[in-house]
Amino acid sequence: MPFIDVKTSAELNSEKIEQIKSDLGKAIALIPGKSENWLMVNITDNCNLYFKGNDNKNTAFVNVSIFGETSKANCEKLTAEICNILENSAGIPSDRVYVKFEFSDMWGYNGFMF
Repeated sequence: MPFIDVKTSAELNSEKIEQIKSDLGKAIALIPGKSENWLMVNITDNCNLYFKGNDNKNTAFVNVSIFGETSKANCEKLTAEICNILENSAGIPSDRVYVKFEFSDMWGYNGFMF
């Protein structure tokens, strides 16, 4: 049950949002045992994000929440792919992207806890 929450200052049309969502669905498989089948994605554009004190370039903050744990190496692979996706689909330079990972075994779904 991963959740990827993308906040960006870039303005994204529906085609770009769909492309990012689709690419994130493929990328989540870089985390062993995770797939698009359980992935939830939120993409919020036009955010007021400032990095290094300015907003002169598109910027993104991505929060990846994962049920369970994974290695730093797996997180590094996913981080690289997320940066690649955002640069190719939204023109966001990878040096303007933060990716944060959160892990928990306390996830609820459909009225019960996993």
